[in-house]
Amino acid sequence: MAEAPKKILIIGGGYGGLKVALGLQRQYKGNATITLISKHDYHYQTTLLHKVAIGTLSARKARIYYRKVLDLHKVHFIKDKIKQLCPKENKVIGNGGAYAYDILVIALGFKPNNFGVKGVDKYTYTLSSLNAALKLDKNIENKFKEYVHTKNPRDLQVIVCGTGFTGIEFTAELATQLDELCLICGIPREIPKVTCIGRSAHILPVFNDHLAKTAENKLEALGVEILSNACIKEIKEGEVIIECGGKTQSVYGNTILWSAGVKGSDIVEKSEIPNKNGRIAVNAQLQCKDFNNIYVVGDCAVAANKDAIHAPTAQLSAQMGDYVAELLCAKLEGREFSKPFAFNHRGTVCSIGHTDGVGIVYHKNVKGELAAFMKNTIENKWLYSIGGFNMVFKKGQFRYRTSN
Repeated sequence: MAEAPKKILIIGGGYGGLKVALGLQRQYKGNATITLISKHDYHYQTTLLHKVAIGTLSARKARIYYRKVLDLHKVHFIKDKIKQLCPKENKVIGNGGAYAYDILVIALGFKPNNFGVKGVDKYTYTLSSLNAALKLDKNIENKFKEYVHTKNPRDLQVIVCGTGFTGIEFTAELATQLDELCLICGIPREIPKVTCIGRSAHILPVFNDHLAKTAENKLEALGVEILSNACIKEIKEGEVIIECGGKTQSVYGNTILWSAGVKGSDIVEKSEIPNKNGRIAVNAQLQCKDFNNIYVVGDCAVAANKDAIHAPTAQLSAQMGDYVAELLCAKLEGREFSKPFAFNHRGTVCSIGHTDGVGIVYHKNVKGELAAFMKNTIENKWLYSIGGFNMVFKKGQFRYRTSN
């Protein structure tokens, strides 16, 4: 009697999950059933959500529909929200029912981490999803449009909590658009204010002091106020209470973005799989230590090898996805596969608006228009990897072309 085809289930369609699906689609020639489940019909680049939140990248352009990039004869796609993991029963449960698997790939992404700060969940916006970014964009647009009636300066004061990539890219994108927003809405330019609050001595703590200071100078030239070495104690409506230099003070603004950090999926966190803040410890082959038919990629994975621990990034997630696709092909075809996962860090770039930035590319510092060009190249490379030149032309980031 012939053995039933293996069921490969990928949950989550972000950078890691989509790469696993596409890798299997391209490489695997067998008869296993491969299924990708995502709560949306579309993938989006989380590294561009700051543009969506300011309106410089449209939702139409940001969405990349799974059914357009997947070969549905090879990879089944199901739109559903996963609610529960049942690893002892080899199934997951979604709103649409239960899904059985022989091999599971967890790629459920991240959730904002409030670090126990009171008021974060109630009074702040996040850039955790495309819908969250669109909500923030609508809020900013309405605040500027309605200022003619409200005359409340705090409606035009934006506070960004967190000075990592997400917070700084959003801050810069907003700051570069303020001149135009004020002109369109007839608002004196001196009224809008953007304040960035961070715990570290410098913004962008992953960079060296020179690059961080360069980015700070660029932001300050755009009129941004940076509060460093500040500990956020509480968020209230229109108010962030901080402790800085041993003194407690309040920063006021009616739009507050929380970008102070992330954790793994809350679905993982509530599951019976051992985890820490929704992140699962994996071995050198990205395999769950407690369930050997489960692999984990992206923000939900914590590498056991200390040399392999890196901050969660799109680049890391994509490489994990490519690796797991290669591993599963070998496993399904009965081939030996002993290669461990190794992250090839090609560099990191933080955009300061569409035509400026700072970063490190292949261990060399870059800034200005070169950094912006490299940032666009990175985004376009991702698009090419999932949809070729046609995808790049339709959805890509270019120096002299509108993002809308």
